[in-house]
Amino acid sequence: MPILSEFLGAGRVGVLDEATTRDAVLEAAARLLGDGSPEATAAIADSLRQRERLGSTAIGHGVAIPHGRTPAFDEARAAFLRLDPGVDFDAGDGLPVDLVFAMAVPEHFTQQHLQLLSELAERFADPDFRAALREAADVATLRGLLLGTSPVVAG
Repeated sequence: MPILSEFLGAGRVGVLDEATTRDAVLEAAARLLGDGSPEATAAIADSLRQRERLGSTAIGHGVAIPHGRTPAFDEARAAFLRLDPGVDFDAGDGLPVDLVFAMAVPEHFTQQHLQLLSELAERFADPDFRAALREAADVATLRGLLLGTSPVVAG
């Protein structure tokens, strides 16, 4: 996936095993996206919740792509969380979400935001890719799979 490494910093990939609600997942994603800034984290969490109120960002097959606009910074940021167990995101297919790719983008990041969402949806439509993420042994492997530097083995 082109230039995803610019958005998905090494410290923004994790495994979350204590979240039980969609709001808790959005909070955890906001903490990763906020890079330790309480102000940015709060702004991002508000943005993610606001977008989620418009409709679920779950795209099916256990995947959600929560995203929102924020004036907290001037560049797009991404974070990935693998959840265990999955959480109800009010997905159209009824499946709990266990793969979450969250994004926070500046207000002016319109066309790039839509292009990145489209590329992510296409990538997460691949069942082998989803399986590889679910089976990844550690955070480094997860990030490698997301960036395309680790191979996805066909199942």
